[in-house]
Amino acid sequence: MSALEIQHVCKDFGSTQVLKDVSLAIDSGEFLILVGPSGCGKSTLMNAIAGLEPVTSGEIHIGGEEITWRTPAERDIAMVFQSYALYPSMTVRQNIAFGLEMRKVPKAEREAAVERVADLLQISNLLERKPSQLSGGQRQRVAMGRALAREPQIYLFDEPLSNLDAKLRVEMRTEIKKLHQRLGTTIVYVTHDQIEAMTLADCIAVMRDGRILQLGSPDEIYNDPVDIFVAGFMGSPSMNFIAATLEGEAGDYRLRVATPGADDLVLPWPISRETDALADQVGRSLVLGLRPEHFTEEDARLGERAEGTPLAATVSVAEPTGADILLRLPLGEGEITARVDPHCRVTPGERIALRVDMRRAVLFDAASERRLA
Repeated sequence: MSALEIQHVCKDFGSTQVLKDVSLAIDSGEFLILVGPSGCGKSTLMNAIAGLEPVTSGEIHIGGEEITWRTPAERDIAMVFQSYALYPSMTVRQNIAFGLEMRKVPKAEREAAVERVADLLQISNLLERKPSQLSGGQRQRVAMGRALAREPQIYLFDEPLSNLDAKLRVEMRTEIKKLHQRLGTTIVYVTHDQIEAMTLADCIAVMRDGRILQLGSPDEIYNDPVDIFVAGFMGSPSMNFIAATLEGEAGDYRLRVATPGADDLVLPWPISRETDALADQVGRSLVLGLRPEHFTEEDARLGERAEGTPLAATVSVAEPTGADILLRLPLGEGEITARVDPHCRVTPGERIALRVDMRRAVLFDAASERRLA
């Protein structure tokens, strides 16, 4: 039985359709992340699950029961908001216990629940403080503690880390991951940050314009994107998209990349990656997708043992990040980004020899933007 099942949900605001036939299901204990750009409908979907927004059509089930038209209080969910939503006049202890008190939970049970979540989140020393005396990270822990005290079927997190600075976001992300691993709770989490999505999720739903474009594991979303949007949205730096023309025949397909003012670049398409769909694409303009890490610096010491297709280009910009160096290189009619070893010694204007791993490349239809291979 699914912990959460959404069936053909639509949501209209006047003449604007914000959610368009959304369906998904997750099992108990799964961590689902709804990710997408601002305005894609992910927060509206979260509010529909919580009962804060009535749906126009479709059904929502929690624990096998239809709850589409139930009030938020009747849904057995707990929500952690972006703005913390703490009562400023209450202490941390009172904030955590408030929801339990409203449900008439006996005082002894309330106090035990407060102590339990305070110990779990390492905020026992903050219980008598007011929210104004806490840092942003501490306030977020209190908001999480208030949700955890409830022990509902599903926890909903609506961009809970967006108000924190970069370092604290990373720390809180780790804490949420540990919390999920320890408790095995079912979580639905909204974010526009694809790094949060990749690091936290068991399952990711990539949304755009009110629809779910792809639902899958982080590995599936990253390595097997269904279209150009998903491929470009997931990954930092994002995937390189290169205009190319398919040539050849089965067993000997090649991609020709036109390069203004220079010879065309011809890249062989791996036989292991051929699909039946490619036969109809010969002579057509396609889009080749290569991630920055699909490029490696050519090492002369390796000689013929070097793997990948050779590629030479002039460096436009070199951006050291510490762990690696990002190179901007002209390729075809635009520029690409290559991620190379931090010990790579190269400066702008220099020519560099690279290898590109075509076994990890993806190919898209230029018109529909759907993946072909």
